Amino acid sequence: MSITQERRTGVVETAVSAVLAEGLVKSFGTQRAVDGIDLDVRPGEIFGVLGPNGAGKTTTMRMLATLLRIDSGRAEIFGVDVADNPHVIRQLVGVTGQYASVDENLSGRENLWMFARLQGIGSARAGWIATGLLERFGLESAADKPIAQFSGGMRRRLDLAASLITKPPLIFLDEPTTGLDPRTRGQMWETIRGLVADGCTVLLTTQYLDEADQLADRVAVIDHGRKVAEGTPDELKTTVGDSTLQVVLAAPGETGDAVAIVRRVLGVEPALSPERGRLTAPLGQADLAADVLIALRTAGISVASVSVDKPSLDEVFLALTGHGAGEDTASADDTTDDVHEEKAR
Repeated sequence: MSITQERRTGVVETAVSAVLAEGLVKSFGTQRAVDGIDLDVRPGEIFGVLGPNGAGKTTTMRMLATLLRIDSGRAEIFGVDVADNPHVIRQLVGVTGQYASVDENLSGRENLWMFARLQGIGSARAGWIATGLLERFGLESAADKPIAQFSGGMRRRLDLAASLITKPPLIFLDEPTTGLDPRTRGQMWETIRGLVADGCTVLLTTQYLDEADQLADRVAVIDHGRKVAEGTPDELKTTVGDSTLQVVLAAPGETGDAVAIVRRVLGVEPALSPERGRLTAPLGQADLAADVLIALRTAGISVASVSVDKPSLDEVFLALTGHGAGEDTASADDTTDDVHEEKAR
């Protein structure tokens, strides 16, 4: 609940929402990249915005961070209106984009010192802050090396460190582990959990289902610029069922017949990944999987693999949208949020 809502309703809350967005809209020409998104992020949580490339995740975050103008709707950060008070908002948030925004010719220490100076911090204190952040993110041994010698994971940690120079209460992380190897991703996850343990609120975008499952207290699923679901990972999984059947066909061309059989046997519409010949369907009872396999075999449809598992966010996303989170859903002319934003500049 926002400050303005509290005054309007007379209800007193102990804390305002970290992020409150109502009906956010952003268009680039005839393309509506964000189409009426609502968000309510609570203080002290990790909130995940999950969706494929081109879904509108980055555009939404950039509007909330004052990096893009809001076309329609409204947003508040800790009760402060984003459109009316952009300078105040920038003091409340730290932003880490998809690509490290560092100077390749400077060292890690010099980059952090420079960022601190640009934010009006005195030279001596900027040096102290830089040293502290380098130690916190495990970069002290490489502090005086040029960024050109940093690995991808080191660059991401340095970029995240730069967003914490002023100790903002809210951190925006835009796909923080893109391009990182599994070990480095795990290290970044621990770093993000540490931010929340220290009192930060984190809003992160991701197209990785496991990342949202591992990190997020709550998740908003975004597709084609719209929010199609929201809840905790467990709440979203229960919408798919207690267990799910996943069948991969030997011949993807038989998908249509297989869908009809699953629909008849289970009485539900299976989610479909046609290019892979993969069907996913909720099961009221796990032993119904045998009935499906018998029916497929009777129809002469060959199965490459089959599994019955507890539902994952992957099944949830497929059931909600009809495609995987890693698939690009943007139009042929505009393939990512970044393309939209470049056109807007």
